[in-house]
Amino acid sequence: MTTSFPNHTFVVCAYKESTYLEDCLQSLLNQKTASKIIIYTSTPNDFIQHLAEKYQLELFTKTGGSIGKDWNNALSFVTTQYATIAHQDDYYEATYSEEIMKQFKEKADTLIAYPDYYEWKDGQKIPANTNLKIKSLMLKTMAIFPKSKFWRKRVLAFGNPISCPAVSYNLKALKDFHFDEEMRVSLDWYAWYQIANRTGGFAFVNQKLMFHRIHDESETTASISDNSRTKEDLFMYRLFWPQPIANFLMRYYVKSQNTN
Repeated sequence: MTTSFPNHTFVVCAYKESTYLEDCLQSLLNQKTASKIIIYTSTPNDFIQHLAEKYQLELFTKTGGSIGKDWNNALSFVTTQYATIAHQDDYYEATYSEEIMKQFKEKADTLIAYPDYYEWKDGQKIPANTNLKIKSLMLKTMAIFPKSKFWRKRVLAFGNPISCPAVSYNLKALKDFHFDEEMRVSLDWYAWYQIANRTGGFAFVNQKLMFHRIHDESETTASISDNSRTKEDLFMYRLFWPQPIANFLMRYYVKSQNTN
């Protein structure tokens, strides 16, 4: 590669021995325009160490305890202004960093930037079902007034269309931001709610630039099975709506869990 983004880092959150970690790393190494890549884990082991050495990547560790804590820990090792928390199960298209960094360069006050995305399950791309079509529409709707706090929160009030591993952060503008360390699933939705209250833009790239993998070992799948997601999603709706409306919306939103 002849060009790079020295001010952008992919920090890969690795956990235990994921079947998909190497695929994720390769997708980041194959970016059309290179970014810095580091690995963070709270579960150090020979498997992760081997891949770090194989691809000559820095490996960092800290004590974990929750998804939010791991994400906060991961960002603590980033030294660049911009960062993407890459999830070990997911795959990034070769133009992801190029298109995302274009947004940050063109709009200096951008807080977060993110593209549309595919979902991947059982070795194949999930067809554009109703749930994914609604999320894409919500992303495009939010992009109409990307700097409006009111508009962003109105869209988020109907659900969470932003895929967390698709998001890149302007850490300079978000230097005092931290993910909630108690929530298991809706912490990304809650993060967008918190960031939406800040001055600055949400930058949307209307291209599907990453694959979000859904599988039985994922934390999202586990949280659906033990009802954590339903409880946290209801908490989120109640941030935006009176309780009767929140309960009504929840009936329909819970159906989206069936895609996992």
